[in-house]
Amino acid sequence: MAAPYNDVAIGGRLELLLRLLDQDPANASLLSDAADAALTERRPDIARDLYTRCEALAPLSSAQLGQAGLAAMQQADFAAAEAIFARLHQQQPADASLRFNLAWSLAMLKRFDEALALLDEQTVIALPQAAMLRIQLMHDGERHDEAFAEAKRHIERHPSHKGLAAAVSVLAMDMEDVALARECATRGGEHPDALTTLGVLALGDEQGGQAKALFERALKLNTKAPRAWVGVGLAALAAGDSAAAARDIEHGAEMFAEHVGSWIAAGWAHVIKGDLEAGRRCFAKALALDHNFSESHGSLGVIAILENRFDDARPLAATALRLDKQSFSGALAHALLLQSQNKPDLARKIIDRALNTPIDASGKTIAQAMARQALSWR
Repeated sequence: MAAPYNDVAIGGRLELLLRLLDQDPANASLLSDAADAALTERRPDIARDLYTRCEALAPLSSAQLGQAGLAAMQQADFAAAEAIFARLHQQQPADASLRFNLAWSLAMLKRFDEALALLDEQTVIALPQAAMLRIQLMHDGERHDEAFAEAKRHIERHPSHKGLAAAVSVLAMDMEDVALARECATRGGEHPDALTTLGVLALGDEQGGQAKALFERALKLNTKAPRAWVGVGLAALAAGDSAAAARDIEHGAEMFAEHVGSWIAAGWAHVIKGDLEAGRRCFAKALALDHNFSESHGSLGVIAILENRFDDARPLAATALRLDKQSFSGALAHALLLQSQNKPDLARKIIDRALNTPIDASGKTIAQAMARQALSWR
């Protein structure tokens, strides 16, 4: 077997073709067949090397270039994939599969507007995965109303595509259409986003154990799913494990990076755990992301009170309530200022009691109710 591959476990048709290539390394047909087999057997590293060897003998055909692009995508080398699919798209601008692969590569490179522009009506009609990506890009770009209107058309056109259903379930949660979110999440089967939506719904139904199991199933399928990390942290918070909650919610916030609500939830999990420094750090990140989000100001105000910095707390509480008269943290900071009278120990007792006071017959506390807003606060 050729030297570059003799340290990997290879079997089946690929192994046979590679052994034949040992005897005839410049056979273009064998190289192409082996590259295709490597791609099928999820060995993109071998596939890319073989396509490079093919290209050294003769220019790659469009089909071979497309396969090389898929191999680059499998290796998460989206810059290489984008270059290949951009070249092919210029040659065949109407090809829906090429448009989708180029859009996906651009999206992974965070060139979102360029990706969205490729997903035109013809492409999303032809490919449900293109409709899924379009909804995700519009959702992430905060074009929520437009995305929601399109999503309803797409799921009627492609009712059996699990990825699309899962993407719509996430959007529907943000649009507060619980019935559609549940329906689409159920359609989504074992898709991680569908499981996460069902987990969020279970949390809302006070089914913490079921929610935790759903989030953990999602994470087994995709460890890079930030909503699932935040969700499993919220489930831990509901179970009274503030240490695990703070760890997992902050991990999800770091993966989201720019999702303000998850940083607020992480901060409150730290506060509940008793780590004010970590709480302030998370609230400060939320404030840096959106200076006009009331809960960032109010939450920092509460921290200031607990640290006996009452002069700092007053303007923070006032700003929070000016931005949103319904701000929970702003109202809490204002109440603490009125009641604690420059007594930080009393403020700590008041906030502990407030955060752990049940607010309804289910026993859900204020802290849990507030933290659960993490997946909807944008």
